[in-house]
Amino acid sequence: MIPTPKSKAAAPNEATGDREPLVDILAVWRPIRKHWLTALSTAALVTVGVGFWTMRQTKIYQASAVVQFDPNPPRPLGGKVESVVEIGSGAMWDTREYYETQYQIIQSRRVSLAVVRQLNLNSDWAFISNLPKGVQAPDREPLSEEDAADVLRGRISVEPVKQSRLATVKFQDANPERAAELLKQVVRTYKEQNVDIALESMDEAARFLRTEHDKLKKELESSEMDLHNYKEKNNILSVEFEDKSSLFRDQITQLSNTLTSVRTKREQVAARRAQLAKVSGEDPAVLPAGELLQSVFLQGLRTQYVQATQDRDALLNSGMGKNHPDVIAATTRMETSRAALLGEVRNIQGALDSELAAIQREEGGVAGLFEQSKKEALDLNLLEIEYNRLKRSKENTEKLYGVLLERSTESALTSQMRMNNVSIVDEPMVPGGPIRPNLPLNVTGGAAMGLVIGAAAAMARSMLDRTMKSPEDVEHVLGATFLGLLPEFDPAAVGPGKSRRRRGALRHPELVVHEEPMSGVAEASRSIRTSLMFMAPDKPMRTLLITSAGPSEGKTTVACCIATAMAQAGKKVVLIDCDLRRPRVHRIFRGRGHDVGPGLTSALLDEPLDNCVITSEVPNLWVIPAGPIPPNPSELLQSERFKTVLAQLQQRYDHVILDSPPVVAVTDAVILSTMVDTTVLVIRALKTTKEIGKHATRMLRDVGANLAGVVLNAVNVNRDEYDYWYKYYRRDGGYSSNAQTVTPMNEPSSPQDDGGHGRPPAPMA
Repeated sequence: MIPTPKSKAAAPNEATGDREPLVDILAVWRPIRKHWLTALSTAALVTVGVGFWTMRQTKIYQASAVVQFDPNPPRPLGGKVESVVEIGSGAMWDTREYYETQYQIIQSRRVSLAVVRQLNLNSDWAFISNLPKGVQAPDREPLSEEDAADVLRGRISVEPVKQSRLATVKFQDANPERAAELLKQVVRTYKEQNVDIALESMDEAARFLRTEHDKLKKELESSEMDLHNYKEKNNILSVEFEDKSSLFRDQITQLSNTLTSVRTKREQVAARRAQLAKVSGEDPAVLPAGELLQSVFLQGLRTQYVQATQDRDALLNSGMGKNHPDVIAATTRMETSRAALLGEVRNIQGALDSELAAIQREEGGVAGLFEQSKKEALDLNLLEIEYNRLKRSKENTEKLYGVLLERSTESALTSQMRMNNVSIVDEPMVPGGPIRPNLPLNVTGGAAMGLVIGAAAAMARSMLDRTMKSPEDVEHVLGATFLGLLPEFDPAAVGPGKSRRRRGALRHPELVVHEEPMSGVAEASRSIRTSLMFMAPDKPMRTLLITSAGPSEGKTTVACCIATAMAQAGKKVVLIDCDLRRPRVHRIFRGRGHDVGPGLTSALLDEPLDNCVITSEVPNLWVIPAGPIPPNPSELLQSERFKTVLAQLQQRYDHVILDSPPVVAVTDAVILSTMVDTTVLVIRALKTTKEIGKHATRMLRDVGANLAGVVLNAVNVNRDEYDYWYKYYRRDGGYSSNAQTVTPMNEPSSPQDDGGHGRPPAPMA
């Protein structure tokens, strides 16, 4: 089978496997180009409608004024004098917020409400209704001031001037003089309110400062009296705290040194007393303390004691007994010396004890004086702390009082100057012309919108068209093979052949393949023939059923064209009219003036088959008309006799072509499709709907019919979607190139006698 050509725009990229980007563009462009008249008509209507609508609109004028904002307002009192209320941006990082705030204030209800009250706009219905100049305003009740302010606000707009401190304030109105007047009042009211708000805040701040000033004055006086009373109560002079503190420091230092000296002396006496306590009664000659050895009297007593001891020991060592008078006398002297020595030691110890007691008493007195001095010093510190607190409170109140007094004076001076950081650079002027409606712009926009709407309308019309139009519809919607198309043509046109020039118009459009073999229809028929021949080259089809989805779709014409094309290929072909309800084949080959005559129904009723076959004017083509119309066509077509006749015809002819009724209308075609080798479904372009086509293919597939494909009939080759196909089938000087008007190929031809009736039947194979 010849490959079915695809649309060039939809062809995939063989290298990458992706579709070309042009596919989507062409998918949009095709319906627009197809329904270009709808698109242009819609665009023209929209453009004209926009133009008329624009001309009927009220002309709006726009007045504008330029306002300057100064983030750093002038300071006549100097830069060091800060205003109580900042009327500028205040800080650098607040500048943008300040400008945006001012833009909103200009459009605020407060400004608009003030303008409404000043000009009594709530009673001006010319302003409220936005009437042009010279139009009489209606006599109505005044509007509320708030609603009138909202109307005024809706016509105000503010646009900042880039890279500057300027802003353009605009006001739109149908009356140019009124627009300029109202805008002038708006900017002036805003400027005055900017100062009034600052002064109002300044007055409030001044009143607050004055109130605080009076309170601080009383607090300062009270603090001063509290400090004086405290000094008087505690007998404190302003210069005594430092002197007393110095005196107490010296006294405490001196007492601390004395106490340290007494304690040192006490420790020394206690040490001496401890040394004397070590003198033993058994041997008083041993004197551990150095100061005992320094005493002459004590040293003499010690010497006597030592001498007496030595004398006694000498007597004892000489052999005298303890009871010897000399020993006793020596012992007595020794005891007397020891008693005297011990008594002197005890005297010294008693003196040291008295001295130690005196030192301890002295230490206690000095310690008492020291603690008393410390207490007096601490008491003085407490008095000084309370004194400093009162003094500090008085000084702080005095400083705050001075600041408030200064700020109060500055605020009073600033409020009297009425400085403003907003100025009007350009006063509003009466606008020279309207800003809208802009007729050229609106018409241009309307034209653009009309083109878009027109394109949408064309696409919508294309989407709403449910008819089968192109080979893509056949393959994508029906899922069937596209075998080819047959173009529509004018049967009255004259072809290029000499015989046609002599004879004039075609006698039968169904025989155009025979009478105009060089025409586009003939070439298209031969293409369909080739597709059918090469579908199964190993098992060529012998019986072929031609049917359609619905009536008047040209199935008989397609059957005649295919039969003629096959006969021209040298094959013996028989065409059977199996449409036993509305037969047409006999009119083509016998003429309108002849009777139906014998045909298929006659052969099914035991009429000899040779009597039912007509030899046509087309070489190698024989025809079996339908014959008399029976009351039960379906029963006849599914009878065994019909199968027998069909088998006989297959033996006599190379190809048997059956022309059957429509599939959807009756069941004859469905019955016949089960008896033939293959079936061809005829779809008429721009008539057969997609739903009918899908229903017909589904019916054939449900019974197991071998659907070879679909032939698209009565195609208008001048349409864009068939441009590729028409060029493919066309031959220079062909029949279709001369056609100027078109007539559906399935229409019956005019009744003429073609001389075919009564011809002898074809010889039996």
